[in-house]
Amino acid sequence: MARRLKTGRSCGFTLIEMMIVIIIMGILLSIAIPIYSRSIMRARESVLRSDLAELNKLVQNYTLDKQKAPQSLEDLVSAGYIKQVPKDPMTGEANWDAPQCDVLESVDQQDPGICEVHSSSTAMSTEGTAYNTWN
Repeated sequence: MARRLKTGRSCGFTLIEMMIVIIIMGILLSIAIPIYSRSIMRARESVLRSDLAELNKLVQNYTLDKQKAPQSLEDLVSAGYIKQVPKDPMTGEANWDAPQCDVLESVDQQDPGICEVHSSSTAMSTEGTAYNTWN
């Protein structure tokens, strides 16, 4: 039997084939990364809306139950309305803006206090409004 010699061509990928694969991967990543970033931002905004609605509802319930508005969000924790103050999804900290209001929510309310909660982030939302204007 005669032995056959290799004909100078080795197995593997050429430089051009590797470059084409890298370019295709780059194009796919340049499409996927912005879509992923937008979905993360929408998820954070959804959590922010939910947290704001829940905190504002708890402030109202506290005010109606105790006939006085909470002076801080920690009053909600100490009264057992929530276990802990949630983190603002836009800032990553529990630093909500809870301004004191002079408006009385109920007829029996004696002391003014917090009437609504806002995000402390001044960044703009995907809708074009600042997060700290949401309630």
